[in-house]
Amino acid sequence: MFNVSRRLLTVLACVALPLGLAACGPSAATDQSSTRNPDELVFASIPSEESTSLEQEFKPLIDMLSKETGKKIRIEKATDYAAVIEGQRTGKVDIAMYGPLSYVVARNSGVRITPLGAQVETPGSVPGYRSYGLVKADSPIQRLEDFRGKQVCFVDPNSTSGYLYPKAALQTAGIDVARDIKPVMAGGHDASALAINSGQCDAGFAYDTMVDKQLPEKGSLKPGDLRVVWRSDVIPGSPAAVSDDLDPALKGKIVEAFKTKANADYLKANGFCTDKCDIGGYWGFVPADDATFNSVRDVCNITREKQCTEGS
Repeated sequence: MFNVSRRLLTVLACVALPLGLAACGPSAATDQSSTRNPDELVFASIPSEESTSLEQEFKPLIDMLSKETGKKIRIEKATDYAAVIEGQRTGKVDIAMYGPLSYVVARNSGVRITPLGAQVETPGSVPGYRSYGLVKADSPIQRLEDFRGKQVCFVDPNSTSGYLYPKAALQTAGIDVARDIKPVMAGGHDASALAINSGQCDAGFAYDTMVDKQLPEKGSLKPGDLRVVWRSDVIPGSPAAVSDDLDPALKGKIVEAFKTKANADYLKANGFCTDKCDIGGYWGFVPADDATFNSVRDVCNITREKQCTEGS
């Protein structure tokens, strides 16, 4: 029901990215035998519902990358992961923020990208997080098996912690997502958690930091509003990725910047930020390569989701 083929990714991207970034048809394709050295680089991400602006969330990182590359960098807001994937496939996006699953989907569908690093909340920590199965505190639901027959909020068909891992867990609990529940795609982790809290969904899924930290800090949730009835295994941290068809020298500058400078400590020490010195709510990035996301591929094999188990 929620499989997203390469053809559908293209169709979704045509309507999901802002005019000027979306490109549909043969003219959108890039010549992958050549390299690009554009005057302006495009950085794409999906904003949270609670975000005031992507520019504000990523400004320290963007300012640092602009200095390192000598390029103007434009931030583009995408409405879903399909748009990010197709934007990078067609050369309309140069650097992108992915979830672990959407990165795997991009690679499996032929997008030529290299991971730049994975997000961590604190220096020295291992990049990883968990998906939560959530209900309201006073809900009679106690376990995943109780989701049967209920309206259940997910995030996005290409979300790792908001769809893939939850689907695998539900299958293990004997629940078919297409037949045994009423699935709702909320569009964001914050939107999913808030829909559960407001009663729009009986249960649902979101990643741990959104529920434990980000929404309570913003006053959108109070501690104890939601109850966790399931926790996933640790999921690899969300990666940033750079397009492989960029000029090698330019790509090298971006890769090197992410290795040592894409973190709150460096950004603050070098004047790119003062008080709130993070990158989209995270301390920064630590090294990651394609193999980092093999555990996501393993869960793909459990769910048999076509977008992550089949090639382009």
